[in-house]
Parts: sequence; C-alpha cells; structure tokens
Amino acid sequence: MRIGISVITQTEQNIWSNGLGQNVIFLAQSFLKLPFVQSVILLNTGDQSTMPPQVDLDALGLKMMTAREATDHIDLAIEMSGALNVAWLDYLRAKGKKIVWYCAGQPYTNLVEPNVFEKSGFFSRAERCDEIWVLPKDFIAFAPMLRALHRCPVYEVPYIWSPQFLIQRVTEVEKKGYSFGYRKRIPNAQGRMPGLRVAIFEPNISVVKCASIPMLVCDEAFRASPTHIDVMHVLNTLHFKDHPTMLYLANSLDLVKQHKAVFQGRHDFAGYMVQHADAVVAHQWQNDQNYSYLDALYGDYPLIHNSPWLRDAGYYYPDFNTLEGAKQLLLAASGHDSQLDHYRSQAAKVIAAVNPFAHDNLQNYARRLLHLFHSGTTQGLLT
Repeated sequence: MRIGISVITQTEQNIWSNGLGQNVIFLAQSFLKLPFVQSVILLNTGDQSTMPPQVDLDALGLKMMTAREATDHIDLAIEMSGALNVAWLDYLRAKGKKIVWYCAGQPYTNLVEPNVFEKSGFFSRAERCDEIWVLPKDFIAFAPMLRALHRCPVYEVPYIWSPQFLIQRVTEVEKKGYSFGYRKRIPNAQGRMPGLRVAIFEPNISVVKCASIPMLVCDEAFRASPTHIDVMHVLNTLHFKDHPTMLYLANSLDLVKQHKAVFQGRHDFAGYMVQHADAVVAHQWQNDQNYSYLDALYGDYPLIHNSPWLRDAGYYYPDFNTLEGAKQLLLAASGHDSQLDHYRSQAAKVIAAVNPFAHDNLQNYARRLLHLFHSGTTQGLLT
C-alpha cells in the first residue's frame, strides 16, 4: 500500500506554528511501521519546495511531491494539513484509489466560526472522500454531523504524539545555557518559597482555546493567596491587545493592577518555559486533546487544565469552573515539589498511550487501512 498525506508548506514555516504539522509526521512514521505499507509521500499543497527546517525527510524515510506528481505513486490520499484539489481527488477515485479526510481540528467551530465572526475560512466539496477519520476528542460529539454532511462513514482513529520535536528544540535551548523541565523551587533568603510563574499558551483565534478562563483562574488564585503566584504570562495576545473586551477583562484583574501580568505574542513552548515560566494554565471547549498539554507533562511542569482526557494527570478542574481551577493552581503551587514523582509517573502513562509506535495504536491504524481497501481479515496484523 502506498499512501499520500497532504501538508502545507509556506514562507517562514516552522514545525511549531501549529500541532497539525507535527501530527502529519507522526502519522507518516506510524504508517511506515506497518508491514503492508510500501511508502508514504507528503503531498505538498503549499508554495515552498521544502518542509520546515526541523523536519529531515531523508532521515524520516519520507518524500514530498505535489499532488499531481504523486498521482501514480499512491493508492490512498489522506487530506490532512492542506486541502487537495477536488478534481484531482475525483480522478484518483475514478482510478480505484481511496480518499480519506483526516479531521484533526474541531469540526464544528471550523464550520461555523468563519460565518459568525466574518473571517476567512475554507470548505471543500462535501462528498469528496470515501471515509472521514476523527480523533477520540471529536468522535462522540461530531461524528453524526460529519456523517450527515459528507455522506460517508466516519471512524475514530488514535490520537498520537511523540516528544521528538520537543527534544530537538530542548537540545537547541540547552546549548544556549538554559535548562528545560520543572525544577524544585528553593526558598529565598527570607525563607519564603517563590510563587509560580504561570504561562498561558492558548492561541486565542477560536472559542475552543482562549485565554479568558485561564486568566480568571490565575487571578482568583492570586486573590486567594498572592504569595503563590509571582507572575502571569499570557501569550498569543498581541493581535487583540487593543480590543475593548480584552482591555476590560485584563484591567479588571488584580494581577494586572499589581503589575504581575505580561502579555506576549507567539512563542514556542520550550523556548518560553526555560526563560519565563514554571507552570501552565490551560482551558479548552470540546477540544480536550492538545499537544501543548503533552509538552507540559513531558517537562514535569504543573499543568492546570480542564481536559477530561487528562483527568488523572496534571491538575484537573471541570468545564469553566474558575474557582476549582484556582484551587488546583494553588495546590500545584504548594505541593508540586513534594509529589513530583507521582506527577511524573501519571504523565508517563499518558505519553506512553499516545506513542505513535505503541502496539495498540499501530493495530488500530492497520485495521482502518485494511478495512478501507477491504483486504480480508484484520486479525493478527502485527507481530
């Protein structure tokens, strides 16, 4: 079986621009571990001839071609990061090849937000694919909607992640003298334990991942115990720093009034954490599987989050409950050092479960591929 996966290349590209670029590489690596997969080609839908500098295609055993160049070199096209030309997809299907849309983003907001907020969006012809694959975070809530809209089967596939790009970035920052990973705090000369330096990494371009709730969590914790929170860093805010709603929210916070808040642009996780922060507060709405959470857990940083998927890892608060979020943040501030070994062991379980090469994950992807081509039994796929 020969597989093509769409990718977007663009000027000033970086693997940290979004999680989807990493996801493509993890999926391609998983496919290459399957005994019946002959090759994986990245289908270039962008305007550059190379991948981001962090991606060594030769070392990964991957090639990149335009979709048209790949026509006779693939049996399956997966539309994932970058839309594929519908006429080309129709041609592939006419030749007996298969088309899958791998829906990694939250499908409902991608459908409605461009209209509601009058921003640019994209929607390809609904009936262009044979199957849709969605991640566990979206399957129960959105599979019926996707099935009705696209008129094809919708299946759940494993959520996968590897620290390989994070390790690569950590190596870079450590060469500059920084140290990645949580370090136990040391009391100052007066015997006071330093408070946490909190970072909020929500992208703030959609309602599914926005900084508003984390900001309120931090401020509620600060009001309850000012010594436990040293500073709040809110990233990805420069594009709306002058918006009246943002200004009103920010100026209402005690952290801002006490000059303990910093608003920044976009930064990568490792590069920012090693210099400015030692804890992360996060919030999501119907989007509870995020790579930034795994970055934090891998580094043993306190992760205060509302992801049911990670209920047993990090510091969990439900839904939009800022009071409980503040309690969890204060719990991390007062007790993370003493229970670091337990925290690390819980995080390790999560990271092992999403390993692209984990046996269960490979088995599940193998079943999906063989089912798609009706290749007989799916028993004993891997040894």
